[in-house]
Amino acid sequence: MSNRVINILVPIISIIIGLIVGAIVMVVSGYDPVQGYIALWTGIFGDSYSIGNTIRQITPYILAGLAVAFAFRTGLFNIGVEGQLILGWLAAAWVGYAFDLPKIIHLPLALLAAAAAGAFWAFIAGFLKAKFKVHEVIATIMLNYTALYIANAVIKKLSDGSFKTERVHESASLRSPFLRELTDNSSLHYGIIVALLMVVVMWFILEKTTRGYELKAVGFNKHAADYAGMSVNKNIILAMTISGMFAGLGGAMEALGTFQNASIKPGFTGIGFDGIAVALLGANTPLGVVFGASLFGSLKYGALNMPNAAGIPEEIVSIIIALIIFFVASGYIIRVALQKLSKKKEGQ
Repeated sequence: MSNRVINILVPIISIIIGLIVGAIVMVVSGYDPVQGYIALWTGIFGDSYSIGNTIRQITPYILAGLAVAFAFRTGLFNIGVEGQLILGWLAAAWVGYAFDLPKIIHLPLALLAAAAAGAFWAFIAGFLKAKFKVHEVIATIMLNYTALYIANAVIKKLSDGSFKTERVHESASLRSPFLRELTDNSSLHYGIIVALLMVVVMWFILEKTTRGYELKAVGFNKHAADYAGMSVNKNIILAMTISGMFAGLGGAMEALGTFQNASIKPGFTGIGFDGIAVALLGANTPLGVVFGASLFGSLKYGALNMPNAAGIPEEIVSIIIALIIFFVASGYIIRVALQKLSKKKEGQ
């Protein structure tokens, strides 16, 4: 059994085990797992409206997962995706309503503003690590809280004390009458196209460019990279900046697509932190992130149907997600078991 096959099987087996253990949790808690999973499935794929909203839920998870995965691939742990996403959300919303431009200019400008805001916030952490050896986990954790409170203060000032900014102009909106009509007036928008384009961008940067090779080389062994003449500090800063760009665009999906504004948040959205699990499920590969985000987004949205259809609390789905992550994180055990099984078959 090749390593490629094993890499594919590990997350699949982890998901299956997570679902099985989740069913056991439902039984122990006094709920019917069959009805629970039927309700979950119906909430995801029951009709065109559910499918549209599921895809919309998946969209920011793809970008948050790409942000985390890109940093991982370059030897960094960007736990600050949440803060970068929040600032990208704010920047996109502000550009979306503060300017009145043709759509062909306005929408790309709002997206660029979101990407720039996220990139700048990640750049700070990258600079601190490169120049002062401040660990990126510590820096990004602190920057998450800073971003949340700065965004809330700015929104309060921009909105004259109310809880949300003005609605973005139609020229900056990602919403689509065609997609809404196609999915029975769901909140599906063109952001999914932007997210999938960014999947290609990440793949191209890492696999098809010299800079991508350097970024990965620094991540694998910065001492060897330095000996080979690569600028370690420059690549650390660049890697964090690109990672933040993906995160900022994740915020733009919410600002320009789902909510059409930016509002004061009592706490974190959770999307950025879930991006860590998405990247983990996707083995830090662009295509893997799409599948990881699809699983996460589907479970998150489908869970909304479980209380009404089966009387099962949404928290049960959170437990199932946690179990899947646990088994993926324990993938080494599954990997060893598969390798031993493969060797045993070869021996026979």
